Amino acid sequence: MADITDPQVAADLKKKRTFRTFSYRGIELDKLLDMNNEDFIELVHARARRRFQRGLKRRPMGLIKKLRKAKKEAPPNEKPAVVKTHLRDMIIVPEMIGSVIGIYNGKVFNSVEIKPEMTGHYLAEFSCSYRPVKHGRPGVSSLICFQVLLVLTYSS
Repeated sequence: MADITDPQVAADLKKKRTFRTFSYRGIELDKLLDMNNEDFIELVHARARRRFQRGLKRRPMGLIKKLRKAKKEAPPNEKPAVVKTHLRDMIIVPEMIGSVIGIYNGKVFNSVEIKPEMTGHYLAEFSCSYRPVKHGRPGVSSLICFQVLLVLTYSS
């Protein structure tokens, strides 16, 4: 799959795999990828607009550079190498689509492939930092409390 060099064959392969067109707030993916940052800022929510208007600092720009490098070094039609990061507050921009990011959740790095639907969201939304509670049977401490209550009610 990686040895396809003919552009016509690659275009046919891409066309054959296309199921539905993705659009972010009414703009198709191809236009979104070609869009400059100022136009993209107008599309995102207010919190993200404020963040981008204040400028991306050194660490988020470093992450984007690493993602570019990983994409460039990846063979055609293959996933790029995983880029690990602690930047859970990074907003996903169209340039990151197709990259694979290892997002730290406080214990391990969860590998996440960035898809077009993730545009405008934070990286933290895709790497849960806690184990959701499953309310099952009560533990030992609540059982003891229940027994104490039974003894108190029957003794009086």
